[in-house]
Amino acid sequence: MAATTEGWVDRYFEDFKVGDVYRHAVGRTISEADNTWFTLLTVNTQQLHFNRQCGEQSEFGRILVNSCLTLAVVTGLTVADVTQHVVANLGWDDVRLPHPVFVGDTLWAESVVLSARPSRSRPGAGIVEVGTRGLNQDGECCVTFRRTAMIHRRGADEAAIPFPAIATPIAEAFAVR
Repeated sequence: MAATTEGWVDRYFEDFKVGDVYRHAVGRTISEADNTWFTLLTVNTQQLHFNRQCGEQSEFGRILVNSCLTLAVVTGLTVADVTQHVVANLGWDDVRLPHPVFVGDTLWAESVVLSARPSRSRPGAGIVEVGTRGLNQDGECCVTFRRTAMIHRRGADEAAIPFPAIATPIAEAFAVR
């Protein structure tokens, strides 16, 4: 049975059930610095993203957040629930941007599991497809996309991310008695 799950961090391939909805726990407010740095980093020369005068004279009346930043942030908001144990992202499809994002908007995300199947090429992994939408603080949908990823199975040797070796146990380091 499908269920809405609030913020679960340790999901492996076996844990994905078609129809489950994940409301990702963390929201992210977009700052002017975020937008400027991302625009510079990606060599995007569209002045609506960094020229206040251009933005003010546009139909939006202000600087528009780079749409690739919107996609990147919303994807990032999903990682703890969807791809914490990823082998690789395989694709983003059907990306739509139905509402603009502006500096100061807070983005939230939710995803629904669309499909999950074992990988034919990697026995220690499966292929998962999710549909994700990013919402602003007013509940307006700003981005939607389908994302496909290869996810480790629980117990797969490749899935283990080793904790660093330590010389002193933490309880000893803080003199816990």
